[in-house]
Amino acid sequence: MKKKFLIVVADYYKDIAEGLIKSALKIIPKKNIIKIIKVPGAFEIPVTISKNLNKFDGFLALGCVIKGQTPHFDFISQASTDAIMKLSIDSKKPIGNGIITCLNMSQARARRKKGAEAAEAVISVLSQKWELIIIQKIILEL
Repeated sequence: MKKKFLIVVADYYKDIAEGLIKSALKIIPKKNIIKIIKVPGAFEIPVTISKNLNKFDGFLALGCVIKGQTPHFDFISQASTDAIMKLSIDSKKPIGNGIITCLNMSQARARRKKGAEAAEAVISVLSQKWELIIIQKIILEL
């Protein structure tokens, strides 16, 4: 069955964002509908997903936060993670968290293929739902 995916990507670090998107797109089967929305930073990802909850089956939150000299890294990382988890639980829809948190740009470059892992997580949850429907249908037919 064709699913609708929304990828929301923070493109503050454009080369990292592109790597995350490319790795995610390699995993999502081509038969599905995929929309990509770019936002300035990781903090804007949850609200963008929230605005689109009723339009898509699964979501990917992609971006990169690199630690600097201030606590800003900790606040943004924690706030975005908490908001994504709350949205997923409240909506009962999978949101793959592919927002990588790194200490430096070297780590970020090494992890820019992590979008694939976020995509795999969403696909796994969506298929569990589908498998449950099939199992329920089989039981009803017995």
